[in-house]
Amino acid sequence: MRSNDTTRKLALAGVLTAVAVAGSLLSFPVAGSKCAPIQHMVNLFAAVTLGPWWGFAIAFCASLLRNLMGLGSLMAFPGSMLGALCCGLVYAATKKIGPTCFAEAFGTGVLGGLAAYPVARFLMGIHPAGIFVYIIPFLISTVAGSILAFVLLGILEKGGTLNHIRG
Repeated sequence: MRSNDTTRKLALAGVLTAVAVAGSLLSFPVAGSKCAPIQHMVNLFAAVTLGPWWGFAIAFCASLLRNLMGLGSLMAFPGSMLGALCCGLVYAATKKIGPTCFAEAFGTGVLGGLAAYPVARFLMGIHPAGIFVYIIPFLISTVAGSILAFVLLGILEKGGTLNHIRG
């Protein structure tokens, strides 16, 4: 990897992390979690422009900053990170935005929703009603963010801007 490519990717990762953190101001509480649709949009942008591991790292950094700033809960970690990894892997395999959006919804909504249960129970001291309780709230958040990303990425792709962002 060339130095310019690394610098470009690091700068884009920083911008996407900042967008995710600032976007968490547009969150809403559902079942003890803070749903932040912008995080899921960022996951998809990272998947399409940077790849799965960059997206995973961006989701971790955004979740950490959101928690340090009091803008999120510990449940931000499993939801955003699993969603970012899933959609990054699917985009790397298919290069198609539609399946990537579904992978984000599955990774965050289902896998992240299931992984949030032990986080809530053992790290946050919350006693959720069941292991599946976070799936619906996480799906609500991720579907909203995925639709937003699908529309924006489609516009950027048709205009040729997406290829320019990728480098």
